[in-house]
Amino acid sequence: MRILVVDDDPISLEPLAERLRQWGHDVVPFESGEAAWEELQEGPPPNIVLLDWMLPGMSGLDLCRKLREAGESPYVYVIIITGKANRADLLEGFDAGADDFLTKPFDWDELRARLRAGERIVELQNELIEAREALRTQAMQDPLTKVLNHGAILDALSQELDRAHREEYPLAVVMADLDSFKAVNDEFGHVAGDRVLVEVSRRMRNSLRSYDSIGRYGGEEFLFVLPNIGQDQAAKMAERVRLTVCREPFRVEGAEIGVSLSQGVMVWEEPRPVEVDRLIKAADEALYGVKRGGRNAVRVVLFEPGEADDEVVARQMTE
Repeated sequence: MRILVVDDDPISLEPLAERLRQWGHDVVPFESGEAAWEELQEGPPPNIVLLDWMLPGMSGLDLCRKLREAGESPYVYVIIITGKANRADLLEGFDAGADDFLTKPFDWDELRARLRAGERIVELQNELIEAREALRTQAMQDPLTKVLNHGAILDALSQELDRAHREEYPLAVVMADLDSFKAVNDEFGHVAGDRVLVEVSRRMRNSLRSYDSIGRYGGEEFLFVLPNIGQDQAAKMAERVRLTVCREPFRVEGAEIGVSLSQGVMVWEEPRPVEVDRLIKAADEALYGVKRGGRNAVRVVLFEPGEADDEVVARQMTE
């Protein structure tokens, strides 16, 4: 366990820190609440904090309150060390956010027992956090392809659109669709089709930037959200995705399965706000323009809210 120890008396601090190290803990000692608070803000979070109540400047209780107000995650278990033992003082300490008390003078066995109790609480908290994150991932992730699901990619688009409007940079939305994918399922079976979708998702994700978002919009349709990118860059990126997906066939159970990819790219450069649905509609219309024109290509449209025709600029790229 990583334990932060705060005591302004070196005669008390040094043997306490040494004993904790002998027990196998990673110990970070401080002689003031201010120095400890700076470490709590900037350094890796400790699992347990041992705090002397009476400290010059920022007291142990003040430090405990600041720690709880910060709402740090994962949870930090706080043990107050004090000579105070009356009921009112203990209640004040618990109100400040302390988890346990150790009354001076204490013996080492008692300290070790209190630390073990704290360790169990910290471990349970970490397990709860891991379970919560797993549930959050499941709620946001498409179970087959492991990219964002329909709802999560729309949320990502909404957030990036707000940021693009606030910071005044362009935003591209790409609607990508595997051409005639039903034929793959019909000829090779749905299990093979699922494996192709998994590999398609992997190739797409590896072709995008680390801060771009990709989600499965539905079936064999995918939606990309590309922040801070203009028309030419968006077109080149979409073409790179298409080539990466289509250049090599997919090998599934001894069969080589080839696919082609059509993409509609919508680029929004307006300072005025716009609804997410309108952006998706523009990208979708660009996609169907590709489908009508022969498939396996990229079509780029510049979206301008307020115009009667949303496709103000349209450009098609083919192999």
